Amino acid sequence: MRLKILLMILLSSFGMSETIKVAVAANVSYAINDLKKEFNKLYPNTKVEVTLGSTGKLTAQIKNKAPYQILMGANMLYPQTLYKEGFAVTRPLVYAQGSLAYLSRTKRDFSKGIELVKDNSIKKIAVANPKTAPYGIATAEALKNAKLYNDIKSKFIYGESISQTVTYTMRATDIGFIAKSSLYSPYMAHFKKGENWADVNPKLYTPIDQGIVILKAGEKSKGVSAFYSFIFSKKASKIFEKFGYIIP
Repeated sequence: MRLKILLMILLSSFGMSETIKVAVAANVSYAINDLKKEFNKLYPNTKVEVTLGSTGKLTAQIKNKAPYQILMGANMLYPQTLYKEGFAVTRPLVYAQGSLAYLSRTKRDFSKGIELVKDNSIKKIAVANPKTAPYGIATAEALKNAKLYNDIKSKFIYGESISQTVTYTMRATDIGFIAKSSLYSPYMAHFKKGENWADVNPKLYTPIDQGIVILKAGEKSKGVSAFYSFIFSKKASKIFEKFGYIIP
């Protein structure tokens, strides 16, 4: 299947001139501009119009006839649901695996590990809403497996997407659980591992497989097929890795 997808990218499309509409999970907001730039080197006449949001909300919009042609989700659940219900025309495939980190805008003693969140100095904790954001599901799972969830849940400030959670982490809370990919944006580069942030032990949560599907509105679009194929290319994989993702 993957080989077939990669072969599609060899199709000539330099004469293609169209705008494609891609719904993108908020955690990919830090990588999507680089992906678009690299894609447009290959397909300069295809404009990629991106809508960012939590995967849950984007899925609801798709079910309510939003004209998106591709969904790049933050997990596999929503793409699978769209495929099963007939809104997507390709089976969901994993394009990258995301990971969790916890971040403080001030220096803290991260040698304590994730137990740091229990400190009395931490009054508010930003987390993504597990009802709308797959990274919120992963955060809740990690904290429950670490036996911390019940002790700190009263401190939670919920973001509807992982990008909103990053904003809360930076402006409104003492620490936050975020997509590691956000730490690779130019705006976050000054934060240091071990002083401002640390990885959440990946053994504490189910791997965050991020899935992509072509939606019904994109079924006959050459530009959509080209972008979909590009996401599985070596060039795209290098960009994802640059932003802290794992390529399965």
